[in-house]
Amino acid sequence: MTTSANKANFGWCLYDWANSAFATVVLAAVLPVYFVSLVPEQGAALPIFPGHRFSASSIWGYSVSLSMLIIAVAAPAIGALADRKGWHKGMLCGFCLLGCSATALLSFTASGDYLWAAALFILGNIGFASGNILYNAYLPILVPQDEVDRLSARGFAYGYIGGGVLLALVFLLVLRHQFFGFSGAGNATRFGFFLTGIWWLLFSLPTFRYLPATDKRRLSGDPFSLKNYFALFKELLRYRDLCLFLLAFLCYNDGIQTVISVSAIFAREELQLGQETIIGCFLMIQFMAMPGALLFGRLAQWFGTSRAILLSLLIFTLVCVFAYRMTGSLEFWLLGAVIAIILGGSQALSRSLYASMVPKHKSAEFFGFFTISSRFASLFGPLLFALIADLTGSSRNSILALGSFFIVGGLLLLLVNVERGRNLVKE
Repeated sequence: MTTSANKANFGWCLYDWANSAFATVVLAAVLPVYFVSLVPEQGAALPIFPGHRFSASSIWGYSVSLSMLIIAVAAPAIGALADRKGWHKGMLCGFCLLGCSATALLSFTASGDYLWAAALFILGNIGFASGNILYNAYLPILVPQDEVDRLSARGFAYGYIGGGVLLALVFLLVLRHQFFGFSGAGNATRFGFFLTGIWWLLFSLPTFRYLPATDKRRLSGDPFSLKNYFALFKELLRYRDLCLFLLAFLCYNDGIQTVISVSAIFAREELQLGQETIIGCFLMIQFMAMPGALLFGRLAQWFGTSRAILLSLLIFTLVCVFAYRMTGSLEFWLLGAVIAIILGGSQALSRSLYASMVPKHKSAEFFGFFTISSRFASLFGPLLFALIADLTGSSRNSILALGSFFIVGGLLLLLVNVERGRNLVKE
């Protein structure tokens, strides 16, 4: 492999290191707990529903769902524009700046600013997820098919370490806030959001330097429109196994993303765990997830990618049952350790399996569909979680219901013929 190719692969992996700071601090561990402190204990009345008071859990779930809906609708256009114009790197930079800015602005929120915080979170999540469309599209461009699993796992490994290091720094700021000159944990937490935005931006700079520019694809017809928006979906149907995998991924990733986005708020409201315990557990997950991703990369080589993913889904289903019954911090830590091992593997292998069945000349467009699947997954799960929590008054029932996503996703994955899907894109 040439020096330029090595640098490109390094730059690609480093973006996972950079933007995983948002995933750990904003999406998973710190902002959900901080968000609870912004919402009144008796709940909040939203302007469009003045007669009903919403809990912090339900507002958070609805905010996640709204951001995912926006991303899912825009994803095909983002991918098509990148492929047609060769703007993969430029658009990745633009969405990175959007996400960094919104994240840093969270540092200006205060008690009662839950709507402002929710709006900034939605913008940040749009920047994070939309940027990942372009980032993921580079995967089949940078390496041949037989190296996709390895590079995908390496990227996730970088991400878990990078996100873990930043989360550790924020955790230290919050835990020892007086030592660092902050008057309270809230001020330290807000500075942590600013630090997260800066981290994301600075470590992305080598990515924009080393990733190769892409050529625009000459197509007949007008610029991207509603007509060829639907034509993209029609073309996707030609790839039967790719479609089946997207449906499977839609289901099981729904459960995965929801577990990630609501576990902190579940621990805070249902288990009454403190911020230090929750962030500490997420730190453990970050650093254990890296070897987990590499372990499942090995399992994929030994038993096949699909079987390795199916194993992770079986364990995720058992996790939901266990979470429904757990009552204390020790169980929360044990569950976190199990999730850490299977989390990285399930995500890295899903991305690489999809990349192996994608036509290279349309990588961004097809990864737009991958984002649709993952974002609609992140829409339905939090929405179901919020609705059940809202109707029953307990997040435990919501957690138990998430197991159905893993079961359905696993059954659909069994229908995917991976070799047939890979051979189709070689023709």
